[in-house]
Amino acid sequence: MRKHAKGFTLVELLIVVVIMAVLAATVIPEFSSSTVDAQKNTAEFNLNTIRSLIQTFKAQHRNATPSALDKLTVLTDNMQKEAGDAGVGDLLYGPYLSEIPEETIAGSNAVAVDSATTAAAISVTGTTGGWIYKPFTGEIRINHTDYSSL
Repeated sequence: MRKHAKGFTLVELLIVVVIMAVLAATVIPEFSSSTVDAQKNTAEFNLNTIRSLIQTFKAQHRNATPSALDKLTVLTDNMQKEAGDAGVGDLLYGPYLSEIPEETIAGSNAVAVDSATTAAAISVTGTTGGWIYKPFTGEIRINHTDYSSL
């Protein structure tokens, strides 16, 4: 009489390993593209939040845009003066943000400034990431050519 061995044969184990490898090869690329989508969506959300706060700032500061984006992170009077400035009035407005949010595509919260004093739109030419802000118009964009249309 022959005894039956308990367990799996080598062929059965190899078949299971091959099936798992095929499944992994089809599923993993789906997850990697979702990470990029999540980064883009978060950056777009942060961009829209900053744009909204710039409009709130304008409404509270006699239709003036912030002279620098970091003005959104401090208390100001209605003339954009902050604590310690000469002739500062009552600090009634802000802070609108605790800090400038990260642009999640490149992972930077650096702010480049477009100092042009025309109404022309910001021209994004780099791929450094972060934000590009134009104080003259209050326009802000992601400082990356691949995402400048947002």
